[in-house]
Amino acid sequence: MIVVHASSTYDARFSSKRGTDEAVRFAKAKKIPVIYLQDDSPDEFYFMEDCHPDYWVFSGGGEITFDVSAPHVYIVGGHLELCMAAALNDIIYQWSRRSPGNFKITYLMDAVYSNGKMIDPSDPFYHDFDHFLSIVTYGRPGGEHWPKLSLLETMGIIRREAHQLEYIKQVLPRWDTTFPKNYRVDVQLNNSAIKVLRPADGWFPPTVSFRFLDSALLLSEPQI
Repeated sequence: MIVVHASSTYDARFSSKRGTDEAVRFAKAKKIPVIYLQDDSPDEFYFMEDCHPDYWVFSGGGEITFDVSAPHVYIVGGHLELCMAAALNDIIYQWSRRSPGNFKITYLMDAVYSNGKMIDPSDPFYHDFDHFLSIVTYGRPGGEHWPKLSLLETMGIIRREAHQLEYIKQVLPRWDTTFPKNYRVDVQLNNSAIKVLRPADGWFPPTVSFRFLDSALLLSEPQI
């Protein structure tokens, strides 16, 4: 599990804190190594309840400077569009240079914070998004660090599953330019049907899967 910049420097309303704490608790219970990425924001602004991961690694912009040997990574933190995007692009680049195999990234959505910059004014849910942010930022000082919401809150604003999936496709790392055509690529939102983003030849082609779960709390349920 990689936790990217879980800091109130960026998520000032702690929208992802509870989800982050549950995610780390899940990982430790399952003996999954936990890595915290830390930048140069003040130590006291980091809000994880558990301050004892397996590793602390400095990463100013989300860059991954260590080998990611696991074929399945749980991702937590943010920003979804910035430092987390950089981390994920570095991870899939590493995977693309290995022997073909199956790889998976699981987003724990209540533990991921976002600035919503990929929501366009032309989107049918934009008005709801704008209204939500106007409420949670009311009376707060200006500045890019204030208007944050969790990815799960974003899903609640979008509501319709078809629109949720379209939004999710936009925030994925650049799998299309990273993995060769012999890789199958798919995405799944909770227990919905798996959506194939790019098919591949053969019965069992190497596959890259992106899975979006509401919360680590769901991972204790047998069907997940």
